[in-house]
Amino acid sequence: MQALFLNEKGIQPNMDKRKQLTFKKHSSLSWPRLLPVAAVVLLSACSLQPAYKVPALDVPAQFKEATPQAAAFGVWQPAQTGAASQAAAVPEQWWTVYGDATLNQLQDEAAVGNLSVVQAVARVRSAQAAVASSRAAQLPTLSTTGSGTRALTGGGTYSNTNGENVARSGSINNNFSMGLSASWEVDLWGKLSGAVDANKATAQATSDDLAAARLSAQASVAQTYFSLRAAEAQMQFLQETLSNYEQSLKLTQNRYQAGVASSADVAQAQSQYKSTQASLIEAQTTRAQYEHALAALLGKAPAVFSLPVTGHLPRPPVVPEMLASTLLEQRPDIAAAERRVAAANAQIGVARAAYFPSLTLSASGGYRNTVLADLFNAPNLFWSLGPSLAMSLFDGGARSAAVESARASLDLAGATYKQTVITALQEVEDNLVAASNLAQEQQVQIEALAAAQKSLTVANNQYKAGIVAYLNVLTAQTTVISAQNSLINVQNRRLTAVNTLLKNVAGRWKTEPGAGSTTAPAADNAL
Repeated sequence: MQALFLNEKGIQPNMDKRKQLTFKKHSSLSWPRLLPVAAVVLLSACSLQPAYKVPALDVPAQFKEATPQAAAFGVWQPAQTGAASQAAAVPEQWWTVYGDATLNQLQDEAAVGNLSVVQAVARVRSAQAAVASSRAAQLPTLSTTGSGTRALTGGGTYSNTNGENVARSGSINNNFSMGLSASWEVDLWGKLSGAVDANKATAQATSDDLAAARLSAQASVAQTYFSLRAAEAQMQFLQETLSNYEQSLKLTQNRYQAGVASSADVAQAQSQYKSTQASLIEAQTTRAQYEHALAALLGKAPAVFSLPVTGHLPRPPVVPEMLASTLLEQRPDIAAAERRVAAANAQIGVARAAYFPSLTLSASGGYRNTVLADLFNAPNLFWSLGPSLAMSLFDGGARSAAVESARASLDLAGATYKQTVITALQEVEDNLVAASNLAQEQQVQIEALAAAQKSLTVANNQYKAGIVAYLNVLTAQTTVISAQNSLINVQNRRLTAVNTLLKNVAGRWKTEPGAGSTTAPAADNAL
């Protein structure tokens, strides 16, 4: 058997001259035939999309409100952002840092029933279907047709040589056909692939929207739960206070009957008692409304949902002393905004492709005959094969307007992305300063409450001894109520700040290397 290897000249060494000439002839003819195919392949790789770049935005090296004073109260010191930080999904069950079993159960129910999340899931499915649809446009389409008709032709009247109208009978014809057709639009300028890229980026953005919706729902459940417990704590305090005021009212009435107190003292005691009753009813109303809000967040009717009253506010979680601003990269709303910039960038390539011709390859074939039994005989075969090229020559500026619209959409998406980042930075700064100041305010408020309670004790003792009027007791009681309500409010606001901060950093924070962590101050145990 002769060797089949080619030498440096491209000719087999054992072939005779006639075979060599034949080989050269076919070789010279094969390349021109392949040129159109090669051209189609090369053109189909063209893309008119601009090179994608994430919009540039200067991010500060540290948070403005992360001061050393804040670190002393369990918040954060300035952190550099040079360390690499990779975006990650929102961690599951981030709310367990509060150590509240009831909150954990509520979050599990919200994960299934929250209707905002259900809507976001549906939008993700729709976006994924759009990706599948755009990918299908890149593939050939194959379809089949079949028809059968029976028609009357040639009827009517005509005039004979004598000028008489004579009726003419028509003919009835049958026509049967069966065919198969295929077509494929060659993606010469990246129009179809650009649509796929745009839809993929949009689908990714929609998935990030789903993560953001889940995070928002989880944070809302936590915050509503904290507000409900704060209302319960206020209810319990007012109930205890009302019991003490009832005793004070009886004491005042007894002193009045004994002639050592005036009717004004009794009226003041009654007014204080009734005012506290009204405050208790208001707290009960607030608590019921928060319970209804929780039911809605869980996707339930308020009538079928209830929580037992505990009046216990959870402690704010232990937080790191160092918080890097690179944690913002993990926020799903920022990721969604960036993906929409990529989608808008891809749409520019789709709009530009309209300036160039579109090439479609099509083929069809089948059988056609007047007799159904003979339909599939060879003489009844028909077929067609060929490309078609279509290009718009004049459109009144529609294509230019489409390109300009796509560029404007890119600028809008870029500005939206930057605004999302700036807003995220603002939210972190706001809650950093809130968490810092509220921690200090809570400590001061505990001291104020202790002083008010001491003053009330002194005023009660002096009133019983007949040294001071009941107005002094009334003033001290009002001060205690105000101080206790303020303390509950501060604790709830501090939980809100920390909870919102956790939401701002996508439900996670981590300690930088070498940094420690602080425990919550003793003020957390006030309730």
